[in-house]
Amino acid sequence: MLHYRTLPVTPFQQNCSIVWCDATHEAAFIDPGGDIEQLLAEVRRLGVKPTQIWLTHAHIDHAGGAGELAQYLGIPIVGPHPGDQFWIDGLAQQSTAFGFAPAVPFTPTRWLHDGDSVQVGQETLQVRHTPGHTPGHVVFHAPQIERAFVGDVLFAGSIGRTDFPGGNHQQLIDSIIQRLWPMGDQTVFIPGHGPESTFGRERRSNPFVGGT
Repeated sequence: MLHYRTLPVTPFQQNCSIVWCDATHEAAFIDPGGDIEQLLAEVRRLGVKPTQIWLTHAHIDHAGGAGELAQYLGIPIVGPHPGDQFWIDGLAQQSTAFGFAPAVPFTPTRWLHDGDSVQVGQETLQVRHTPGHTPGHVVFHAPQIERAFVGDVLFAGSIGRTDFPGGNHQQLIDSIIQRLWPMGDQTVFIPGHGPESTFGRERRSNPFVGGT
């Protein structure tokens, strides 16, 4: 079975999730934006072995720690979609602009595209390309536990910002309706910030996409 633990990291309280396969104890970090020592302490506490880093997108609070962590552990960085190349290229500027420690530069070992899958141990998650917040944003869907790790596409009661370079409000709405809702109302999603919710709850009550 797939398990996960979510830890808020960085001054932005970004939700970094550690997902792992209980059969193999292999784990992946989703969006390790920073606070590397905290993340390493948690995998030691859980008794799991990190083998990959998965990125939903390349904003500094989600990707700022990826290069350092990959280098330290000798593990690959998977994702996001190539549409976020310019955000990766600009990590140094993002660090300065938002008061983060300088990010270690990286090139993803593997880019992700809509319909791809990622695997940790014996567990497979489906990848959907969900542009709008950033051009290369992706989400990770684990239907076997009815969970989706959605980065900054959707939040409990809100949606991602679209005022950064490459953002597009209509694209974001389309991504939510066309890519997230088909995962099912019962699916619990883990957003990039704040508490979990379900797609059904957001379809009913979210002021931006309720009733869609």
